[in-house]
Amino acid sequence: MATIRDIAKKTGFSIATVSRVLNHDENLSVADSTKEQIFKASEELNYRTLKQRAAKSKKTKYRLGIVLFNTEQEEINDPYFLAIRLGIEKACTTKKIDLIKIYRQNKNLDLSHVDQVDGIIIVGRLSPEEIDEVKKITNYITFVDFSPLEATHDSVVIDFQKSMINVLDHLLSLNHRNIGFIGGKQLIRPEITVMDYREKAFRDYLSSINLFDEKFVFTGLFSTEEGYELMKLALQQPKLPTAFFIASDSMAIGALRALHENNIHVPQQVSIIGFNDISASSYLQPSLSTVKVYTEFMGETAVDLMIERLATKRKIPKKVVIPTELMIRESTAPQN
Repeated sequence: MATIRDIAKKTGFSIATVSRVLNHDENLSVADSTKEQIFKASEELNYRTLKQRAAKSKKTKYRLGIVLFNTEQEEINDPYFLAIRLGIEKACTTKKIDLIKIYRQNKNLDLSHVDQVDGIIIVGRLSPEEIDEVKKITNYITFVDFSPLEATHDSVVIDFQKSMINVLDHLLSLNHRNIGFIGGKQLIRPEITVMDYREKAFRDYLSSINLFDEKFVFTGLFSTEEGYELMKLALQQPKLPTAFFIASDSMAIGALRALHENNIHVPQQVSIIGFNDISASSYLQPSLSTVKVYTEFMGETAVDLMIERLATKRKIPKKVVIPTELMIRESTAPQN
């Protein structure tokens, strides 16, 4: 680190003169050219005064809000969004950031009690009207698992399309050609549903190679019970796919139970791939092939983006895409 002595040596002025110039001594009478030389040398040597160093080292105490897509009860049954929240809370605890959690209440998002926050992290999809309400509180918003305003706001997402390509390429390499989909719809309040990213990627990729069959798509809610019911519905169809991609591990657990009750053996008769890689996945019988999503890291990254933008007042938004990993276990096998 440069010192006043270094600047004095570089410019040829005395240590006392350099010190008084850098500390903006109003009683010092020197030529502007002298000041310019000293300030220029200090920048070239990356010198900082004690006051500047103290200001830089001083940590700002931030207060953030986190708006959650689900109600508290829904979150219990959704490990994906739960893990993202835990990642946000972990990062905030480490950085000593105050965090206010805002869950949905009876499908409504009440922001009336939220004030004096530096920024808000939105987890999951909100309607445009709800996003407008959040923007009334602060314009520092980071989206997680959703990127509706890429031109203005930061976001953290995963590459669902690449994830699905990896899944389907693996199943195709095992000679599966009749591939089913079990998943859920994304509910955007008030009472508006949109197609899940995974379903869209599934449809697009198989359609591009002429292997998509609408009869093999079953959607409902993201829950273990719904996975069970949807697989039972699939079993009632004239033809059962030889493999299924199931959009969450929780749904896959329900689907495996339905197959077991109907004496359909996995993976000998039907291969299964889930999504999320929850802790129970590797302990199922058979262990579940799945897509590992770094959900906690998504939450931590959202906090990092928010703090960096608050500190620097950055104008250009960032979109961070977190990779996934295909975990091959016992629930997939070649189709004979």
